[in-house]
Amino acid sequence: MWVYEKKLQYPVKVSTCNPMLAKYLVEQYGGADGELSAALRYLNQRYTIPDKIIGLLNDIGTEEFAHLEMIATMIYKLTKDATPEQLKAAGLDTHYVNHDSALYYSNADGVPWTASYIQAKGDPIADLYEDIAAEEKARATYQWIINMSDDPDLNDSLRFLREREIVHSQRFREAVEILKDERDKKRIF
Repeated sequence: MWVYEKKLQYPVKVSTCNPMLAKYLVEQYGGADGELSAALRYLNQRYTIPDKIIGLLNDIGTEEFAHLEMIATMIYKLTKDATPEQLKAAGLDTHYVNHDSALYYSNADGVPWTASYIQAKGDPIADLYEDIAAEEKARATYQWIINMSDDPDLNDSLRFLREREIVHSQRFREAVEILKDERDKKRIF
């Protein structure tokens, strides 16, 4: 089904150890609008979407897993040399106590990921509008993390991810128009 290359979709470089920045990135790892939620949402919705759109959801859902891998790499690199004191100062002390340096699907506040983050109505147009909103929320979050970051190397990777969210939103908008045209011509849903 997939061909895996042992490289990230886009290079991830980090200038310095920065646990606070890692904490912000946890939002994109296991938050409601993060990469895991997006990947699972799209791969789940593809079962109730018209055939001509299935490939789009499959492709973008799969790419979101590549983004999840990038975020995990960023978090690891930002925290790998952190002391317990630095983790505590960044508000990651409870994470450290529970998981050490292991990643755990939660948001930036430490709230565990939940399947309730995944939306699926079964109406293709409603689901695609939900997908557009999800991509726009992720885009905004990436921008806000960039605004909080002083790491030019990391910001390069974050800008890449932000731009991919914009592309995904555009593809979902195009899919809505295709389905609306089809609906209006055939009155199928």
